[in-house]
Amino acid sequence: MIDLFLYAFASVVFVSLVSLVGVFTLALNQKWLRRVLVFMVAFAAGALFGDALIHLLPEAVEELGFTVEVSFAVLAGIIVMFVVEKIIHWKHHHAGGEVGPHIHHAHTHVHKEKQPFVWVNLIGDGVHNFIDGLVIGAAYLVSVPVGIATTLAVVFHEIPQEIGDFGVLVHGGFSSKEALVLNLVTAGSAIAGAVLVFVIGVWITPVSIWLVPFAAGAFIYIAGSDLIPELHKEVEWKKSVLQLASFLLGIGVMVALLGLE
Repeated sequence: MIDLFLYAFASVVFVSLVSLVGVFTLALNQKWLRRVLVFMVAFAAGALFGDALIHLLPEAVEELGFTVEVSFAVLAGIIVMFVVEKIIHWKHHHAGGEVGPHIHHAHTHVHKEKQPFVWVNLIGDGVHNFIDGLVIGAAYLVSVPVGIATTLAVVFHEIPQEIGDFGVLVHGGFSSKEALVLNLVTAGSAIAGAVLVFVIGVWITPVSIWLVPFAAGAFIYIAGSDLIPELHKEVEWKKSVLQLASFLLGIGVMVALLGLE
């Protein structure tokens, strides 16, 4: 159990450090960055679908059986993510901010006053990262290969998200340094999530195993609700083909990780 905890802890620390990727956006041409990000989103969508359907669900079925309870756990993951995002969108609306994926908002203009939507963005990001920590911790309780696959799926999703979040914070009035620090702080909530899972896993193991199908549902929701719609904004056929290739590559990485099991 200690070895699994160390694996999980190292993974969530790595995921948290991904938040620092925003600093590289300052050195990149914004037009080029937007073009690259959409393919990263496609890759992330494939990785999330692949991890949910190739790793997490099969492990859950093997452990718990293909029962309606497993289906309910998957639906719970979808519903919880829906509710979290609905609350965030509602708060964004009432705070006067923008909602939805942020891959088109990596600006570096600084406002003197902090815009209300940046605080909502930070809260939402913290909750999201906490759930990521829960998911990674639960995956490692199943097995190390499943934990690694889940960590990679989260990282691939976090890179474009963290770049977008960095842009939102700077656009909302924070300096580049403040945005990086705040992104890192909210990313640290993933560590708390992973630690909580191992505390639960030690005392109430049956609860932690149900987090695996729950995580599958959460990943399916994120990929299908947040990422796929973003990809459909591109209609040029050449770029669409490249998106499909990136999407399939994300799935391919999850398939390749089956060799570790």
